[in-house]
Amino acid sequence: MNSSPKKRILTGDRPTGPLHLGHYVGTLANRVKLQDQYDCFFIMADLHTFTTAMTKDKTSTINDRVRGLVLDYLSVGIDPSRSVIYQQSRVPEVTYLALVFSNLVTVPRAQRVPTLKDVMHDLHIEQPSLGLLNYPILQAADILMVKADLVPVGKDQESHVEVTREVARDFNRIFASVFPEPKALIGDVGTLVGTDGQAKMSKSIGNCIYLFDDEATVNQKVKSMYTDPTRIRPTDPGHVVGNPVFIYHDAFNDNKDEVADLKDRYLKGAVGDVEVKTKLAAALNRFLDPIRERRAQFESKTDLIEQIIDQGSKSARSEAQKTLQEVLAAMGL
Repeated sequence: MNSSPKKRILTGDRPTGPLHLGHYVGTLANRVKLQDQYDCFFIMADLHTFTTAMTKDKTSTINDRVRGLVLDYLSVGIDPSRSVIYQQSRVPEVTYLALVFSNLVTVPRAQRVPTLKDVMHDLHIEQPSLGLLNYPILQAADILMVKADLVPVGKDQESHVEVTREVARDFNRIFASVFPEPKALIGDVGTLVGTDGQAKMSKSIGNCIYLFDDEATVNQKVKSMYTDPTRIRPTDPGHVVGNPVFIYHDAFNDNKDEVADLKDRYLKGAVGDVEVKTKLAAALNRFLDPIRERRAQFESKTDLIEQIIDQGSKSARSEAQKTLQEVLAAMGL
């Protein structure tokens, strides 16, 4: 029997709004699977929201969105009795660590993080704030404060984990061997295209199917989905590869024989988009039904939600305090 301690995982989300199917395939599915194998820390990264939403109407609603995140986590099967779910701002030590780490990262290195340009483009930001530029360094502090070994993320966040690895290496080299070098753990599907055929599902663009969407909403969103632009009539042979509707079928339709049949007929021009989309909507609703049911069980239990946040944040802070003590000792402070 292996008696060695479990390795650690840290991952999470900014409380910018409800989670969607892109989050599920990118990281949520992995989180649920890995709860029994690893010590899991799931962060609700409210401090990170300041980087793109520094207005009173946004900051004043953060706690409501944090509670919404907890509901999303519980609805997909994340279990607070097996994992630590915590609110970033309730662990102030992470900001001290971020300040230390920021002195190990040059400005040009921070500017090379690919997602910085994506965020600026999506949100029409002409010049990044210092906070936005510092986003990967604060993220490194989140990860390293609990000494995570693995970071389940979507493919688009892999570059952030690389910054964390560099920070860990540099600190260990300059001071003492305090931190592991965490590895990114990418989901099976990776980045899920949006319903409009854009590169990824994104709340800021509005091309999402949310985990809490009801059956009618899912049906409507699937009905309007982008498919094969070269296909004018149902009798025209269509393209399956790169077609968003079939990407979703592959990811969520549990009836693989049905998917194979639809693909075969689509390639031959023997099935229309209406049937393909109708069966996709049915598959998505089958997938979402148990998630909706679990959400309904917890939705009215506001005291329980607050208890989960409070207890998880205390556990995370205890880890952060121990790590900060090690860091200060290694630095001779």
